[in-house]
Amino acid sequence: MAEKKEHKIVSASTGADITNKPRPAASAAAGVKSGNATGLRIVAFLFWIAALAFEVLAIALILEKLLILPKIQPLHKGIAALVLDMVCVIVGSQFWKKANHIDPASQKNALKFWLWNNMGVIVAAVAFIPFIVLLLTNKDADKKTKAIGTVVAAIFLAISGLASYDWNPISQEAVEAATRGQSVYWTEHGKKFHTHEDCQALDRSETLVNGTAQEAIDAGKGTICKFCERRDAKELEAAQEAIDAAGGQAPAVNE
Repeated sequence: MAEKKEHKIVSASTGADITNKPRPAASAAAGVKSGNATGLRIVAFLFWIAALAFEVLAIALILEKLLILPKIQPLHKGIAALVLDMVCVIVGSQFWKKANHIDPASQKNALKFWLWNNMGVIVAAVAFIPFIVLLLTNKDADKKTKAIGTVVAAIFLAISGLASYDWNPISQEAVEAATRGQSVYWTEHGKKFHTHEDCQALDRSETLVNGTAQEAIDAGKGTICKFCERRDAKELEAAQEAIDAAGGQAPAVNE
């Protein structure tokens, strides 16, 4: 087992070494994002519906089920529709990600959290995979059309998926911590922040950054460490039990 390392603590706001100094009191985070998440999600869905419509149009054009613009090759018309398909997927995903950063899902519901933060990737798959399957299985399409159409759709799928993926997801718990101005810790290359300096996930880290949860979110650490989350829950439960045992009042502190 690796030996636990002594931590060097660096201030997120000043960059100064505060290892042996009192941690600055966290203030309420004025930087917490606000906005109409529902409206942004509606806009995202509208773009995604348009993307699926362009996918259907691309299928109809490339398989010559819709005879418009006769001077243009069906393959070219289909690719043009796929371009619009890709644009709508990506634009819709940006609105969806912005909504998630305003009103994120909770880490406690793992399935919803995963779906919420991967919705754009799922839509990208739906917007291109059916096209690829229908094109490859169509007996009337020639080999050149199948080959070029499949490659183009696969490239657009990859671009859409990468652009739609939320590389720095935010959790509801992180936003709540930011609203409270909670002081937390994180590492330069980590993806999560920690509410406890002595968290076991930080045992091998030499340097920790200390700041508010909002500063952690701004640094790309938008979710809370599972170990810290469970520890916080246990501490909260123990505190509530102590209050209940004291007849609904906080235990007295001896001066």
